[in-house]
Amino acid sequence: MADITETIQVEKSRTAFSVQAGFLLAGLLLLLLAPFFFYPIFLMKLLCFALFACAFNLLLGYTGLLSFGHATFFGGAAYFTAYTVKTWGLPPELGILIGVAGAAFLGLVMGFFAIRRQGIYFAMITLALSQMFFFFCLQAEFTEGEDGIQSVPRGHLFGFIDLNSSTNMYYFVLAVFLVGILIIWRFINSPFGMILKSIRENEQRAISLGYSVARYKLGAFVMSAALAGLAGAVKSIVFQFATLTDVAWQMSGEVILMTLLGGIGTLIGPLFGAGLVVVLENYLATSEFPVTIITGIVFMVCVLIFRRGIIGEFYASRLGRKLGFVYRR
Repeated sequence: MADITETIQVEKSRTAFSVQAGFLLAGLLLLLLAPFFFYPIFLMKLLCFALFACAFNLLLGYTGLLSFGHATFFGGAAYFTAYTVKTWGLPPELGILIGVAGAAFLGLVMGFFAIRRQGIYFAMITLALSQMFFFFCLQAEFTEGEDGIQSVPRGHLFGFIDLNSSTNMYYFVLAVFLVGILIIWRFINSPFGMILKSIRENEQRAISLGYSVARYKLGAFVMSAALAGLAGAVKSIVFQFATLTDVAWQMSGEVILMTLLGGIGTLIGPLFGAGLVVVLENYLATSEFPVTIITGIVFMVCVLIFRRGIIGEFYASRLGRKLGFVYRR
């Protein structure tokens, strides 16, 4: 009897793995073919914000820290990349690396102060520090104030791939996006990620087991900041500008909205949340009805009906469990 039960469980696991692998391959194929059916600039914007939302979810969904200052890393990296590429004449790959390094440094500084508090106090500290950085960008000479850094050249990737071609640019953004998602997946499935989840569930118990909770929180904060910076740096190359909108508190609120809509604590939930918000903003931009009101209504409906987020509810449903998906939040 035990052998039969074990055989059934193995078959279910194989079926679930096959289904999930099928979803993954279908999604990858869709991304590869997408620029032939949709506007590449729109797709690149979606990928940048999807990576941004996933980076934020690394902190909120897997560590339990709600930050209201992630626009600092997204916009800061955009400024660093735009400035170094335009003014210093660096190639795009080096400009993006500098943007990521700058975002990681900002994350280290902000996280050093913020992780000393918990809950709403942590959120308010991140918001306050983010606003300080916003006013720095407003006054600093290299950011060009309210005009922002305009006409950022895309240049040539590795010296020979012309990023002025929308197709080349799209596949570069797609490659960066996939690498970012792979890093996040590896991070949350590593021993470090397991400890972060234990801190999220019961911080006092993690302390009693001898873990240096502050160091793990700071590590997660810096990693999340660096990945958010990666999204912002690539976005500045795609759209060829960096402005105050990228560092405003509204950007932090927008990424929180994306994550909650998709489902915190799930890897692909923020992707769907970002897609929903970007699609609404894009197709309602020419409408006379304010986009923010529509987005607010969608958020309210999703919170009332999908308490775990769209993907979180699917994972927790009977069909999701049958397909092998697990919602652990």
